[in-house]
This record gives sequence, structure tokens and C-alpha cells, in this order.
Amino acid sequence: MEETLFDELKRYVGWSEVDERALRALHASAAPHFPAVAEVFYATILGHEGAKRSLTGGESQVGHLKITLQRWLDTLLRGPWDEAYYQNRSRIGRYHVRIELPQHYMFGAMNVVRRELNAIVDDTYRTSPDALKTVREALGRILDLELAVMLHTFREDLVAQSARAERLATFGQLVGSIGHDLRNPLGVIETSLFILRGRVGADERVKKHLDRIGDQLGVANGIITNLLDMIRNRPLVKERVRLEQVVAGAVDAVMRPEAMRFRAEGLAGLEVEGDPGQLRQVFVNLLSNAVEAASPAGAVSIAASREDGRITVAVEDSGPGVDPAVARRLFEPLITTKERGIGLGLALVKRIVERHGGSVAYEPPAGGGARFLVHLPA
Repeated sequence: MEETLFDELKRYVGWSEVDERALRALHASAAPHFPAVAEVFYATILGHEGAKRSLTGGESQVGHLKITLQRWLDTLLRGPWDEAYYQNRSRIGRYHVRIELPQHYMFGAMNVVRRELNAIVDDTYRTSPDALKTVREALGRILDLELAVMLHTFREDLVAQSARAERLATFGQLVGSIGHDLRNPLGVIETSLFILRGRVGADERVKKHLDRIGDQLGVANGIITNLLDMIRNRPLVKERVRLEQVVAGAVDAVMRPEAMRFRAEGLAGLEVEGDPGQLRQVFVNLLSNAVEAASPAGAVSIAASREDGRITVAVEDSGPGVDPAVARRLFEPLITTKERGIGLGLALVKRIVERHGGSVAYEPPAGGGARFLVHLPA
């Protein structure tokens, strides 16, 4: 079996079953101290202006973050240290890229954890020198592993983000140069179509073809609008937005086959600060994709929840799902799984959601289909 990156990192630091047993033995003694470690950790961050600015939710989020840190400490010492553990830790590195956290703060934060846990180890094993040495070495290895995983995913996502920015810059130059030139001939066709409609009389076959031309004009204009939206930084007109109204507007804008099952739940009473028009576009794009994937007689659902200062809206369909080979690139411009798509809808979703301080992710449901999760600050 091919060695995974996590296996390679474990081998590099000399990870063994002895370390696993040592950390699990430490867990029982250390767990009661986790709240105190979290207090010291965030007191240190709040005492440093540069590190304090990295808290995207400000001081009001510290209570939630303390709980998150305690969970992190729990799995740090309890395991299991498997691929699921690695994937969970990788998400932390990606989050650091998203909030533009300087790497030196990662080292500083890990040093605070190392210092506090070493103090617990010293106190717990002060009468057992051999056990003290074993546990200290195990703790050093797991914290080195943590840093290695975070730095690897930090670098991986930073490189990907830079490449995406370059592609968007090139894409913007191209779109900006051709958007206006395409709109002119489309405008002429639209004007001519209007004149022709008034002169065809009762010939139903001609009317049918004129309607087709009109439909395709709408498609072409929609593509140009999406292209231009990708390169514009339209200012957000923020207000208090009721998600139930925004999603209802998006649902009304998306045509669904009569045989399709649709369900929405959990939206009542949820509010965010945002631009209602742009948020509506997010859900129009996600619902359009879901309806197309689940047509003609599948199911589409929207479910919302609020937890720890953020709102999550899940848009799920019963369609064929997304090929794992393209899942990680779904939100890049010009990446599409549709035969007739050009890959702008999800890229625009990502752009709008991130401008609202949130994030969007694809998650394959256990029973098949596709699920997109939109996270927004409450």
C-alpha cells in the first residue's frame, strides 16, 4: 500500500505505538487542565496586537474559540492519529490561509500549547523520570506533526490561491476586452428580433423559431453578465437580511420540474448582515445546479442551522454527485461538470460568500448526490 503524506511525516518524526500509548495515558491527567490552557492561550493572543487582529470574529468569538481549542487538545492526546485526524488538521491550515494569518503566529501559538502541556507533564510525572522522558518525547513528536501538517496545507493552499489569482487576472483582462464587443452584436440581434416579431403574422413555425432566438439571446447575455460579475468588485450594500426571504426569492427564480421533490427547513428566524441581491445570486446558482443535477424526478433540499456564531445553509440534491477528480477545483472559474456549462456559477458563489466573510464547500453526502455548504457569520 502506498505511503500517505501523513505516514511519511510520522516516519520522519519517529512516531510509534509507544508515543500513542504515552499520549493516551497523559490524556486522563491533562484533560481537566484543558480549560486553563485555553485561557492562557487566548490571553496571550489578546495581549498581542498583531495576533489579536487574526481573530476574524474579534474578541466576541473568543468564547467559542476556547471550546474549539479544548476539542483540539482532546483529539491531540486521545487520537486516533489516522487519515481522518490528518484531514481535520489540514482544514486548520487552509483556514489560516483564508484569514491570511502570518505563519509566524502559528509557531508562536504552538509554542504556547507546548509550554502549557509540558508543565502538566512535568507535574504529572515528577516522581517517574522514565515515564516523564517518554511522555515528553511523545508530546514533542505530536506537536511537531501538528506544525508539519499545518505548514504543508498552508503552503499548498497558498500556492493554489496565488495560481487562482493569476488565472483570475488573466481571465479579467480577457473578459473586459470582449464583453463590450459581444454586447453590441447581441443588441443588434435583439432589436431586429423585436421588429421581426411584429411582422411575422400568424405563422406559428416562424414564431417558434423567433422564440428560440430570443431564448438563446437570453442565455448569451446571461453568460456575459456572469463573466463581468466575476471580474467586478461590486460594492456590498449591506443590511440586516432574513435568510428565509433571500432563499425564497432564489427558489422562485429557479424553474423546477413538477415531479421534483423540494424541501426547505430551518431558515425561519435566521439573519445575517449582507447584500440581499448578491446573497440571492448565491442561492440561485446553487439551486440551479441542484435542480439540473436531480432532474427530472429527483429531490432537492435546503437546510439551515446556527451554531457557534455562524449560520450554515446546506443545498443538497439527489443527482449523480461530483467526480472526486474535479471536486477540489469546483470553485475555480471555467471548471464545470456540465455538458453545456462554462464553469462560472460556483466561482461566483465562492467570490460572493467570501466577500461576506463566509466560506463555501462541497461535501458528498453518504447516500449519494451532492451537498454544498454555505457558512456565513451570524
